[in-house]
Amino acid sequence: MDSIQDIFKNKKTVKAPAYVWQEMALKIINELGVPPFKRSSVFKVCKNMDRNFVEKCFDDTKELAKGGDAWRYFFKLTSQKEKNPK
Repeated sequence: MDSIQDIFKNKKTVKAPAYVWQEMALKIINELGVPPFKRSSVFKVCKNMDRNFVEKCFDDTKELAKGGDAWRYFFKLTSQKEKNPK
């Protein structure tokens, strides 16, 4: 049996996201399998765009894009708002 010191010494601390958009970006990255070189783009989208719009794009991506490159479809959907800002 481990001693109390060993338990506290080996305890890993996980830092919680500071903002809601960071948490949403991490969820998108994990569920869509976004590659490391596109992670910052997901954070930028979540920070700068309306939360409802990003969630809608995320839901549409999960529903419509089946396969390994679903993250590309997510960026395609989010770029549509930039072209048509209504």
